[in-house]
Amino acid sequence: MTGSMVTFPTNGTTTAGYLAKPQSGGGPGVLVLQEWWGLVPHIKHVCDRFAGEGFVALAPDMFHGQTASEPDGAGKLFMALNIARAEKDLRGAATYLQAHSSSKKVGAVGFCMGGQLALFAATLNPAVGACANFYGIHPNVKPDYSKLAGPVLGLYAERDSVRSTPTSERRGSRRRSTFTRASTMRSSTTSGPRSTAGPRPRTPGDGRSPSSASTSARPPAARLTDLPRGPEPASPGATGALVMGGRRWI
Repeated sequence: MTGSMVTFPTNGTTTAGYLAKPQSGGGPGVLVLQEWWGLVPHIKHVCDRFAGEGFVALAPDMFHGQTASEPDGAGKLFMALNIARAEKDLRGAATYLQAHSSSKKVGAVGFCMGGQLALFAATLNPAVGACANFYGIHPNVKPDYSKLAGPVLGLYAERDSVRSTPTSERRGSRRRSTFTRASTMRSSTTSGPRSTAGPRPRTPGDGRSPSSASTSARPPAARLTDLPRGPEPASPGATGALVMGGRRWI
């Protein structure tokens, strides 16, 4: 399953993105937001994997053609992100994806910088009906949580001490901190296509996140204490749907 590059309008200009569709040609839409490396092959592969599970996946190019293969370069792109332009890109991407989606609303998933952008997208466009935020961080991206139009699942590590903690202890700590960090939100399940994001890659230029790079290049830790508590846990819905609190979100 292989997608292709597309362009879509963004408030007077255009933005590129990678679009992957299932063999059926249609399905629920999901935005896939990149890490600080840019729109690299790994993120495109994540879109392809979503398409393989029945989703229409779009990864907008938030760095507009620029990518990095080492932490210093990625950090510069990360801090140089134009927030005003990013807002337009996210709005345009959600609108474009909605036109290709079989569901009334679309989902958003992002990793590292993209996790924060996924959360941002969920506050910018009511067409984004659900958000999965994987360790989202960016000091200049400040979502207005009061504008969330759907449930949020956030996955964060309280401490990332991968370089110094024994594996067995690290696994236990990660489990505990994930549940602690997500305590202000309610996780959801669906009987539709399953998420296929998988573990974070560990090689530069292939989607590796700051948590696996050198600690000196790691952006500041994110805090989610301001997030509102979400609806009650999800109940099974139709294939490709997310139903929470008795309401269909996407």
